[in-house]
Amino acid sequence: MHKRAPFFFCLSFVIFALDQATKLAVVSRLAVFDVIRVLPFFNLVYYRNTGSAFGMFRNLGNVFFIAISGLAVIGVSMMIVKDRENRLGFSLILGGAAGNLADRIVRGSVVDFLEVYAGRFYWPAFNVADSALTLGIALLILNAVREAARKR
Repeated sequence: MHKRAPFFFCLSFVIFALDQATKLAVVSRLAVFDVIRVLPFFNLVYYRNTGSAFGMFRNLGNVFFIAISGLAVIGVSMMIVKDRENRLGFSLILGGAAGNLADRIVRGSVVDFLEVYAGRFYWPAFNVADSALTLGIALLILNAVREAARKR
């Protein structure tokens, strides 16, 4: 293992812990579907997501998502060790995937609680794990675009 890889696994763990702590705070203080208006464009809510992103594919079942998430955690962990250029992105993805996997195993669904909206247009609720996953994927795409431009 490369000497810097443990740092990125620690970062993944911090993301995982922050995700689980915020979800625990929501679950212990709100009932499902409760809404707390924070700003004119932002709510704290409590939703249980049994599907994937945006609640899609919920008919595939929790066992399917646990299996896919477990494989993703293993694969991304291997990439943190192997791919030095993308460790930050992969560590964000690992922390997020592990956070949502823990929810599926413990609760049978993923707790979503951050809701952004404009007027009557609402973005589907999300959580810290989803934010880390999105940022990690964006970093991987950015690195791929930079690498392609560098090769030209």
